[in-house]
Amino acid sequence: MTARIIAIANQKGGVGKTTTAVNLAAALASTPMRVLLVDLDAQGNATMGSGVDKRELAASTCDVLLEEQHADAAIVATPEGFDLLPGNTDLTAAEIELMDEAGREQRLKRALDPLRARYDFILVDCPPALSLLTLNALTAADSVLVPMQCEYYALEGLTALLQTIDALKQRLNPCLEIEGVLRTMFDVRNNLANAVSGELVAHFGDKVFRTIVPRNVRLAEAPSHGQSIVGYDKGSRGAVAYLGLAGEVIRHQRERQQAAARTPSETAA
Repeated sequence: MTARIIAIANQKGGVGKTTTAVNLAAALASTPMRVLLVDLDAQGNATMGSGVDKRELAASTCDVLLEEQHADAAIVATPEGFDLLPGNTDLTAAEIELMDEAGREQRLKRALDPLRARYDFILVDCPPALSLLTLNALTAADSVLVPMQCEYYALEGLTALLQTIDALKQRLNPCLEIEGVLRTMFDVRNNLANAVSGELVAHFGDKVFRTIVPRNVRLAEAPSHGQSIVGYDKGSRGAVAYLGLAGEVIRHQRERQQAAARTPSETAA
């Protein structure tokens, strides 16, 4: 089977996209799965959080998008067992250069397709905007994982993202689906968070992951050490949550594979 490409996206900043990208990559790698994390955010936080210095890259996602390097040449191994296609501030320049290029939304897809046979999962950390970089991720992806805080404006932002995904399905990627909505930075003592969480489940049903990522000091500390929470403190509540999320993602993939395997025999019958 080829890799499932999952874009981790939400146009709202500060909802835990990069935290989810790095920690899900590490959790999947510990199972063990073959994982590639793609840093598509010019801030390069996923790169630094994976233990790779974004200031000392021989090649980056920028070079790959501009087709100056094959993705193979830019991939680096991380200390926690997953591979990384690193990013840095050069991505801002890449986005500007691509603006007038034909097929500009397809650059990441063209780069990642040859890598699918090598991995079980390819995760793409998107910037906090519905930009050309995010469109590249959504065009390349099989599905979208949406991290969100359970707060007042979150449902409105989620609605806008879903409208964008629907429009993109019609124009660029008809197979794109929602992998799931992940509740992040959750505080069970917060009545509003519990109310929004209830609304999410009511509206989206089984598209809401059962896993809930709590507010956790150890989770916030891990990036400053260039580690995921799995590497930094595997017994913490944050690590337990992301290991649980990895289990859900793997189960979803196995269910899809089993359904695909059943279809031909059912058709023949």
